[in-house]
Amino acid sequence: MYPYQITSEEQYTNDYRNSVENPEKFWADIAQYFSWKKTWDKVLSADFEKAEVKWFAGAKLNITENCLDRHIEKLASQPAIIWEPNDPNEHYRVLTYKELLFKVKQFANVLKNNGVKKGDRVCIYMGMIPELAIAVLACARIGAIHSVIFGGFSARSIADRLQDADARFIVTCDGAFRGAKDIPLKAIIDDALESCPFVQRVIVCTRTHTPVSMIKGRDVWWEDEIKIVETQGNPDCIAEVMDAEDVLFILYTSGSTGKPKGVVHSVAGYMVWTNYTFVNVFQYTPGQIYFCTADIGWITGHSYLLYGPLSAGATTMMFEGIPTFPDAGRFWDITQKHKVDILYTAPTAIRSLMAYGTSYLEGKDLSSLKVLGTVGEPINEEAWYWYYENVGKSKCPIVDTWWQTETGGIMISNLAGVTPHKPTYATLPMPGVLPCLVDETGNELTDNGVSGNLCIKQAWPGMIRTTYGDHERCRQTYFSTYKNMYFTGDGCLRDKDGNYRITGRVDDVLNVSGHRIGTAEVENAINMHQGVVESAVVGFPHDIKGQGIYAFVIFNGMHVDEEHTRKDVIQTVSRIIGAIAKPDKIQIVKGLPKTRSGKIMRRILRKIAEGDTSNLGDTSALLEPAIVDSIKEGKVL
Repeated sequence: MYPYQITSEEQYTNDYRNSVENPEKFWADIAQYFSWKKTWDKVLSADFEKAEVKWFAGAKLNITENCLDRHIEKLASQPAIIWEPNDPNEHYRVLTYKELLFKVKQFANVLKNNGVKKGDRVCIYMGMIPELAIAVLACARIGAIHSVIFGGFSARSIADRLQDADARFIVTCDGAFRGAKDIPLKAIIDDALESCPFVQRVIVCTRTHTPVSMIKGRDVWWEDEIKIVETQGNPDCIAEVMDAEDVLFILYTSGSTGKPKGVVHSVAGYMVWTNYTFVNVFQYTPGQIYFCTADIGWITGHSYLLYGPLSAGATTMMFEGIPTFPDAGRFWDITQKHKVDILYTAPTAIRSLMAYGTSYLEGKDLSSLKVLGTVGEPINEEAWYWYYENVGKSKCPIVDTWWQTETGGIMISNLAGVTPHKPTYATLPMPGVLPCLVDETGNELTDNGVSGNLCIKQAWPGMIRTTYGDHERCRQTYFSTYKNMYFTGDGCLRDKDGNYRITGRVDDVLNVSGHRIGTAEVENAINMHQGVVESAVVGFPHDIKGQGIYAFVIFNGMHVDEEHTRKDVIQTVSRIIGAIAKPDKIQIVKGLPKTRSGKIMRRILRKIAEGDTSNLGDTSALLEPAIVDSIKEGKVL
């Protein structure tokens, strides 16, 4: 067990109160259970006006020693990562803590041999194979800053991120398997590098045996580089001593403006936060098999597939495929095969499996499951009950976790079997999290039974430190809307008992399948298509994805074939951002509802997309009210 694991409601109430009243003492007491080269001079200093936060200032450590080295004495032969491939006929892989540490040191030496130093940015663009986890941890071992890019992004999106981070080193694969598709990762990287001449080295790991172009002097094979380290006698790789506030990684997330933001997390606070929330939310006990289905390209994979579980000495499952390949029973097969104790997945995955009915669950032994979790977006009631009754057999608590890339880890959630779950509600804040609801003008709503914008009033260890290379953007985005508060960008309801329910984004960011996509980013991509004059993008309710993308497009092209135009626009968006941002519906329109000052009234478009046109609210500010009627008539069903 863990000395800081909460085991009763009463303890939750006490710990929560202590964490809010005396955060410094509370977090110092928890932090003492980790490995430090030097302890801290000051636990916390925070200034929300300037968006400056420091945790455990002056402390020295390396996160990989906390994830790997410190477990070796007791857990050397325990599985650290169990990897399940895309094709169920391919054999799975198990890496014990001892093996994982060896491989991380080995690849850390590869990075060093290739000129990577502390503070360098290394971009990782790989499929979900163990080598991805090894590459991430190897960066952290030597103090290089990893920036993982999800394998579904286009060359253009990658180039934007490489340029922003000034990343000189890339680790990738020849390709990746995803369901029935092969993704040509190296070819996509090659396209991205045409506009990134500063990249010095590309290390390519073999997975799909896809033919690839290898450029002399720039590209090297992972396997060849490992052999060089072996001929050097596999030297030890002492973990780089890092300052508590040194940067651990950059992870890009969509903002409400077109340019993705590089969210920066630092070493110590992030480590303590991911570990603490993992152990408490899932009520993990040593020896359990924990399966988080997320890709490491997203924050969930960083926090709850790698750093949180490994720092707790857990066995974490890594999955290469998709939930419906070769059929919709894949999650249940994996659960049965590896006797999974805890399953953590996204509402989108649950809804897509729901659509296949319960036949794929029949005959599957899911009796090992003790805890179910959801992440990425609010879960609807129907999906919650389906998950609870059919997967958990009405005996597993569901933790409905609300958090963000920027928060580093879970902020509001019930604790499995300790505090009550409530369908569609994230329920209660974690110790250290002080949520508040404010109205549009910034007045705090202190009663229960109210809705407003969700803010956080107090610093917590896992929070964002800056946006890479542009601190002002971080301050503007998160700390300037409401004085002395972190603004989440989410709307929220607090019921009469004080439980929190997230109601969705209040800014121009869509939550599609649990992934945040900025409307401006999609509009910019659509507008690049020849013939598009202007576009506006809004979200609408989608049965599987939660939110779909609805694009209103003014087209001035030669093609009058609307269907063809739609396909062209979709192709353009896929090319520029990636398939993840493809609009679900495209309506060709003659004009957009604009105010006299030229601002698009998205509220009206949102209502039309949702099919709710009975009350469009005040339209008196519109320049051409007739436009609205023609858009209503042309709605895409």
